[in-house]
Amino acid sequence: MGFRLRRSARLGPLRFNFSSGGLSSISVGGRGASFNIPVNRSGGPRTTVGLPGTGLSWSVEHTPDRAAEIPTAIPAGPAAGLPNSRRLRPGQLDALKQSLLGVLRQELFAAGSAGEQLWEHGLISRLLADGSLGARTTGLLALIETPEAMEGYVLRSQGQDDAKRRAQRCITAVQEGSRLASARGWLS
Repeated sequence: MGFRLRRSARLGPLRFNFSSGGLSSISVGGRGASFNIPVNRSGGPRTTVGLPGTGLSWSVEHTPDRAAEIPTAIPAGPAAGLPNSRRLRPGQLDALKQSLLGVLRQELFAAGSAGEQLWEHGLISRLLADGSLGARTTGLLALIETPEAMEGYVLRSQGQDDAKRRAQRCITAVQEGSRLASARGWLS
């Protein structure tokens, strides 16, 4: 009989879900209805309701209204239909990276956007100089401190999934930077 790693553990009504990177989420509920709160993964809290045994369920992710202002996902664009990362031809990965950078610049840092204001007024650097931010937030904001930092971060990706994950982290960084700068009254 082989060994198995348990990927979740219960403590009372809470279920702690683990991934290779550690604790990924905490769930409350069971069959038929559950509420999932992400810890170490992207996305917002999620409510799922289903009919046990039928395979039918309905799920909704709860996001703040401000999230509607900034895109939460990178469109597939030229990556649609590509095989998994290990089968990309050499030029395809580079084209995907450039495409993702183009989308990030167009969607997040367009003229008049919150992202453009973050760079134009050096607000990310001001936030990073603030000693009250946690290490995770500081690391996230450092990814987009300058256009060159963001570009370098995306271009260092090692595969299709990694490139998309890095682009998503840039989106999350802009959202967090905008939220923090607005809370301090730096953004109009």
